[in-house]
This record gives sequence, C-alpha cells and structure tokens, in this order.
Amino acid sequence: MTGKKRATGSDLKKVDAYVLTKKDYDEIPELTDDDFARGVWHKGGAPLPQGPRGRPPSLAPKQPVYLRLDQDVIAHFRGTGTGWQTRINAALRKAARLPVEKKKA
Repeated sequence: MTGKKRATGSDLKKVDAYVLTKKDYDEIPELTDDDFARGVWHKGGAPLPQGPRGRPPSLAPKQPVYLRLDQDVIAHFRGTGTGWQTRINAALRKAARLPVEKKKA
C-alpha cells in the first residue's frame, strides 16, 4: 500500500494494555427495565422502526406437504374465497376426528 498511514493521535498499545478494574465498573450505573424500554432495536447498525420485523415463530408450525387432490375438490375450496387451504386443513382435521385447533389472538 502506498501513501502515509493516518495517525490516530493516541497510543493504542497503552489503550489495549489497560485492564478494567472494579472501580471502572462502579462508575457505570445499573441498567433498569426503563432503560431497556427506551432502547431502539438495530440491525446491521441501522435502527429498526418498531422492533424486530416479521411474524414471531409459531409454537405449532405448519408443515408443507405435496398433496395431489382431485380438480373438483380444489375448485370447490378455491371457489369459497381466500383461506381455502385453511378450510381444507379444517376438513381434514374433522375427517380425522382431531380436536379443533384454537385460534391465536
């Protein structure tokens, strides 16, 4: 690399050699729940607008499967509008005599 190295203006070896003691930590106040409540979530150094993004992980996640159904069955459920896959799941649950899944608020 050509050119001059930029001077930092401090003695980094001295800084690296310094060992923190209990006295140094006594100067730092204890963080409270209020301090954490005022905090701002960051990702990659940039603040996030409202905390972590996305849906929280489900306690009982669905498992994707490849299932072949008759065309008329799919047409019937699709014809009932959005949420047709959930209704197929409910119909299969009823046919298998499984308990009805409770909705999460």
